Amino acid sequence: MRTRTIRPVIAAALAAGALTGALVSTPAQAAEYSSALKIAGVQYDAPGRDSNSCTTGNTKAEYVTIKNFSRTATVNLKGYVVKDAVGNSHTFRVDHYLQPGDHVRLRGGHGTESDADNVAYRQNCNFIWNNDRDTVKLIKPGGAYADTHAYTRSANDRDGNGFITFHG
Repeated sequence: MRTRTIRPVIAAALAAGALTGALVSTPAQAAEYSSALKIAGVQYDAPGRDSNSCTTGNTKAEYVTIKNFSRTATVNLKGYVVKDAVGNSHTFRVDHYLQPGDHVRLRGGHGTESDADNVAYRQNCNFIWNNDRDTVKLIKPGGAYADTHAYTRSANDRDGNGFITFHG
């Protein structure tokens, strides 16, 4: 009896668009937040043998791509935080504006932040992302989550290249 009552209610709600977001299938590792900024992908395993040497290492090859998916709003990254599962983090401390559709790659290592080259550096030569599993978090200046994704090499990196795309 309860099933007969619920089905028409769900059907009516779907027709009205009320439950579309609630019933859309999303990967178990993804949580959806209402933010223009999203984690577009992560190069969690830098190509080559991992070396966090500031002079000869490959931490610059490890990065997270953050994209502004808004059609109209420019977003300043200043104050946003990128964090892993155990709390390693980077806070954007200078103005870095993402126009609608624009992206930035936050890389390991040292370098000069550039809007023109779509790059920012963590100013740290240690790797942040684990090569087997981790969680990538993007946190707004006020502390609310903008986006987060957990990954495992075995479940999410089918081609084994160390890169995972989260938002197309």
